[in-house]
Amino acid sequence: MTYLLKEARLPLVWLSWKRLLWYVLAGSRGGPNRGRIINLLRREPYNTNKLAEALQVHYRVAEHHIRALEKNHLVSSAGEKYGKLYFLSPEMEAHLPLFDEIWAQISPGLSGK
Repeated sequence: MTYLLKEARLPLVWLSWKRLLWYVLAGSRGGPNRGRIINLLRREPYNTNKLAEALQVHYRVAEHHIRALEKNHLVSSAGEKYGKLYFLSPEMEAHLPLFDEIWAQISPGLSGK
């Protein structure tokens, strides 16, 4: 299954899950936080405020990253406003082994993450 990468500044292209995960995790400065969000959500749902606390970042930073993950179909949500909870999307859950493989290559280079 492929998804349209909506965040790219280049013309929109169809990407495989492997390429999508590499882009989301390693293709931007926000990749480490996005990987950390995926790891948190695999354990339990979070709202944006709790994600910001867990990541030790400003609420707006967490909101930005969760929006990027949601646009790329890695995260889904339920509820509204402050009580809105985020979960891994069913597609992301199906691709967790691929995420783990990519994250294992990226995360050793991250200090304290």
